[in-house]
Amino acid sequence: MADELLRSPLHERHEALGAKFAEFGGWSMPLEYGGERGGVVKEHTAVRTGVGLFDVSHLGKATVSGPGAAAYVNATLSNDLAKIGPGRAQYTLCCDEATGGVVDDLIAYYQDEDHVLLVPNAANTAEVVRRLAAGAPAGVSVIDQHRDYAVLALQGTSSDEVLSAVGLPAGHGYMSFVESGFDAAEGVGVVVCRTGYTGERGYELIIENDAAPALWDALMAAGERFGIAACGLGARDTLRTEMGYPLHGQDISLDVTPNEARLGWAVGWSKEAFWGRDVLLAEKEAGPRRRLIALRATGRGIPRPHMGVSLTPDVMIGEITSGTFSPTLKQGVALALVTAGIDPAAELGVDVRGRREAFEQVKLPFVDTSVREQ
Repeated sequence: MADELLRSPLHERHEALGAKFAEFGGWSMPLEYGGERGGVVKEHTAVRTGVGLFDVSHLGKATVSGPGAAAYVNATLSNDLAKIGPGRAQYTLCCDEATGGVVDDLIAYYQDEDHVLLVPNAANTAEVVRRLAAGAPAGVSVIDQHRDYAVLALQGTSSDEVLSAVGLPAGHGYMSFVESGFDAAEGVGVVVCRTGYTGERGYELIIENDAAPALWDALMAAGERFGIAACGLGARDTLRTEMGYPLHGQDISLDVTPNEARLGWAVGWSKEAFWGRDVLLAEKEAGPRRRLIALRATGRGIPRPHMGVSLTPDVMIGEITSGTFSPTLKQGVALALVTAGIDPAAELGVDVRGRREAFEQVKLPFVDTSVREQ
């Protein structure tokens, strides 16, 4: 099975760092690293207190191009590209036309009216591309470039200094991007995006596969004086859970709508068209039957996906979708999909290996971060 998994162009770098690998969306990716800076908690802490570097090349890459490409994307995906302009990125959703369920959540990079770069989740890239290609008007092409580009995520309060040290642009606004050259690889461009999945100030860098190792090496060398840590997807998961960022396949899916997941802010409700618009508007007006909520342990319980959530010991109301031990708070934290209308002040129980542990409902994010810091 391992031989069938796709590999990042940085796979050898990860092996040299003693990475433990796991399958993510059909790719063999580092879960955590060995060495004195390795391990999920140390990698997590490096991002919260300094800087960490992730390989997220398993993320999808697709281009929509041709006359009116941006208008076509805007008529299909949920969010409203009219709210941003060229050089800006936007979190958006690909929803099913019939059910309103979330096919995928992704980032759209608005290059110009005729070019949009999409970064979907690894496992859903082919389906997003298929749906967009099937409905594309004449002259608009949708091309899957999943295996052509690497994506590196430099995250943490020192990320600007590390980027500047390797000659890449830094300091641009949140959810914006700059296309630049990379001196260590002549003629190679890199898209420097002020985005990320950790809640900290940071950047995602999209570069051709062949140039990715040189970029990784340059960033790791420049970050040494800032205590940079190579970070695996285990730390990425604990970091995103502390922020309450949803993970497709757990918190959102074809069976979960944006209304249920509290992602209505990523829907352009006033747009004339997007996939699933009619059913989602009707659900919004009626009120969804379920809601995604945030839970924090009041004791020592560590929640995990699929654990049951109850209002009283004999009244089950839903289940955990994402749950972990928060290295920052030193507590269990979780997202849970439960029956709508539960009193926000009610203490809830989570079935942790047959023992009912108490959890309180809280507002997101679980921790204060610098993601929007200017």
